[in-house]
Amino acid sequence: MTTANTLYLVDGSSYLYRAFHAMPSLSNAEGTPTGAVYGVTNMLRNLLKEYQPTHAAVIFDAKGETFRHQLSADYKATRPPMPPELAEQIPVIHEIVQAMGFPLLSVSGVEADDVIGTLARQAEQAGMSVIIFTGDKDLAQLVNAQITLVNTMNNSRLDPQGVKDKFGVTPTQIVDFLSLVGDKVDNVRGVDKVGEKTAAKWLAQYHSLDSIVANASEIKGKVGENLRAALSYLPLTRELVTICCDVPLSETPLSLTLATRNDARLHELYQTLEFKSWLRDLSTATELTTTSKKTYKTVTPEPAEPIQAIERNPQYTCILTEDALQAWLSRLAEATLIAFDTETDGLDYLQSQLVGLSFALQADEAIYIPVAHDYMGAPAQLSRERVLQLCKPILENPKIGKIGQNIKFDAHILANHGIQLQGIAYDSLLESYILDSTRPHDMDSLALAHLQIKTTTFEEVAGKGAKQLLFSQVALDVATDYAAEDADVTWQLHRKLWADLQTTPSLQTIFTEIEMPLIPVLLTMERNGVMIDADKLYNQSNELASQLQALELQAHEQAGMVFNLNSPKQLQTILFEKFNLPVLEKTPKGQPSTAESVLQELANNYPLPALIMSHRTLSKLKSTYTDALPQQIKAKTGRVHTSYQQAVTTTGRLSSTEPNLQNIPIRTPEGRRIRQAFIAPKGFKIIAADYSQIELRIMAHLSQDAGLLKAFSLGEDIHRATASEVFGVPLTEVSATQRRNAKAINFGLIYGMSAFGLGKQLDIGRTEAQGYIDAYFTRYPDVKRYMNDIQQQAHELGYVETVFGRRLYLPEINARNHQRRQYAERTAINAPMQGTAADIIKKAMIVLHQWTQENTSKIKMIMQVHDELVFEVADDFIDIAREKIQQLMTSVADLRVPLIVDVGVGNNWDEAH
Repeated sequence: MTTANTLYLVDGSSYLYRAFHAMPSLSNAEGTPTGAVYGVTNMLRNLLKEYQPTHAAVIFDAKGETFRHQLSADYKATRPPMPPELAEQIPVIHEIVQAMGFPLLSVSGVEADDVIGTLARQAEQAGMSVIIFTGDKDLAQLVNAQITLVNTMNNSRLDPQGVKDKFGVTPTQIVDFLSLVGDKVDNVRGVDKVGEKTAAKWLAQYHSLDSIVANASEIKGKVGENLRAALSYLPLTRELVTICCDVPLSETPLSLTLATRNDARLHELYQTLEFKSWLRDLSTATELTTTSKKTYKTVTPEPAEPIQAIERNPQYTCILTEDALQAWLSRLAEATLIAFDTETDGLDYLQSQLVGLSFALQADEAIYIPVAHDYMGAPAQLSRERVLQLCKPILENPKIGKIGQNIKFDAHILANHGIQLQGIAYDSLLESYILDSTRPHDMDSLALAHLQIKTTTFEEVAGKGAKQLLFSQVALDVATDYAAEDADVTWQLHRKLWADLQTTPSLQTIFTEIEMPLIPVLLTMERNGVMIDADKLYNQSNELASQLQALELQAHEQAGMVFNLNSPKQLQTILFEKFNLPVLEKTPKGQPSTAESVLQELANNYPLPALIMSHRTLSKLKSTYTDALPQQIKAKTGRVHTSYQQAVTTTGRLSSTEPNLQNIPIRTPEGRRIRQAFIAPKGFKIIAADYSQIELRIMAHLSQDAGLLKAFSLGEDIHRATASEVFGVPLTEVSATQRRNAKAINFGLIYGMSAFGLGKQLDIGRTEAQGYIDAYFTRYPDVKRYMNDIQQQAHELGYVETVFGRRLYLPEINARNHQRRQYAERTAINAPMQGTAADIIKKAMIVLHQWTQENTSKIKMIMQVHDELVFEVADDFIDIAREKIQQLMTSVADLRVPLIVDVGVGNNWDEAH
């Protein structure tokens, strides 16, 4: 969906209060409060930068009472008046909103939610997508396939599944959910003693408030009495919490277009408010000469404690002659540590070509060497070949340490030109990642956070959208300032972040012994790529097409008519009118829902929904894998090359992108057939080596539970052993069902699963599931102790650690919101295990890389998929490789239980797995 077909709605009233309470007590020199203004403005600036909206509006509550006050005299009667220091900031906020170009709406007699709801539904009917920026849970009732909520305070998004995950109910049940829970802030009565869990439980059982009311006599205990006592006022409560979506408005979604930003007015406002860094953003760019000598102030972002502005005089030089280059190369050759960066004509690490190089040896001084700027009127530059010839001895000298920001990409670009980068010493992106994996690690964010420098962004020099220039088309004066700044800032970031790392020896060790040595490993794996049998995938695509056609015919026969399996409207008619199937959920318009979760549940009991779900599953396999993977084979290598990201997940796990090779399905025969297309060249086989139950073994190590340690030390089937303990039967008498249930318990508990979640997974009652959990903890008491201890540590320190000392921060571990806090507590249990598993396989990859580099003609490491490594191995090297891989992988960590590695060999990945 394009930006032009998306409506962005900002709940200004929500952010007004949240910014006021979240920001420190900021004020300008005259004592005028500015905190709320800063918070709201910052959110809007980020929105413009990230989404580049064409249709948007900011909506505020109007003064005075609304129709809800007429419905209930008690509505918001207990809410305290707005603090004077917040009320004082509202007119300024309104001015800034309009000066930024946003339409501002405030409608008397209704609330901001009602205006948002009306616009969202109008946009939905017009075929637009809608993104609502809010922290108000009431707006979750608007969510559907076209409408999403975004909370910029914690970067969370709520789509239909997100609502279900957060509240335990679907968006169509949110009104009923809020009616049961009530709203203390707005003085709206719910059912006494009914919280979110009880409300979700009732709605899961009865589906709607009307059904709960109809069955109120069945609900036992005090809570049942409270429900029956609430029956008289629940209709009013429901009316109060329901967003009105038919407010008469003079504006329409298509009329809400952004106006041209009023920089003059913003300059006045920012100057009065003393928002200094934003004032600089509005400044006109200074014309640069070949040698740029900018003078500007470096300031901290406004909400931080005030820091004295620092005058900077960065000396950025564009190198256009060989004499100038030779002079700098002499300096670089004498250095022990240099920062450098590459500028390219694209982001594909295998195909992109070098446009220029930048180097820095100290703060505020850097050079840029352009080699391929080809715009009309561009000055003569040194040739790429000559520059690389002269720079090669330095770039390939292992005694000269190199600093980069995402240096793996730079190494790839140099490799494309025949240069093997040596002396990779530091990566500021990874230094930041090790210090706190939950923070942003891009250069712009890091420079602002750690150096108080507002860097020049790529969009500022190249434009954006369809008119964005290639870097080779950027004028040299602008390109010099941008590229040299990258090297300069990389140098300065390293100095700051490395000093921070050195204060914590365990983090320094993670960086120097795991993350940095992993760079050449990933570099090699990415360039190796993996061989794909395109014909096999094409054949499977054809077979899937035939199966899809057959399923479609079966569905038509089952329905007794021809219909579009992907049409919600036609499905509604057939499933709920013709066949009268039970309505499990409703759409916002009150129609029976045909969402995937609904169809999945109906598929358990009815043949037509089962056929539709089978059709959707196969269709996704076809479009995502069998059709797409052959298109991603590089013509140059005949292989698929993924990109492994080190600084994406918060736990230390690697992620794979473009394409994602870590998410290929294996649970269905069709999914496993996709892995059969991952093959080895003639004379080679595929070896797959997988750590067995590694997270459970790490749990045994961390908890030191005697029962778990014994089971693993004896080499017992851990799921069978758990079943024996929990169900009280001898090992030899454990049934397949008991083992399967024990497996769910083992893995569920290390992910912090509740009795509700376990019961749902095993299709048993919550009481029975709780009984299983209690029995488990009775048999393995130290597991429970560990879970309690690690959560307590997380609450006290704000982080947990892996066995090797990697810190995993939990920003919401002490959040006021109960659900967010509970999620962080569950994460605290699992993160040390998942993070330790990530550390272990990274250590294994490093030692295996060193060994495979000694035998490059015989073996290549080609993929990493969580706890599994995949290799291409020569036929005559299989036995040696199998033994060595197993030996190295099992010896990289010394745990209280043995590490076990399952090694398989085959002609393809599926056979080897």
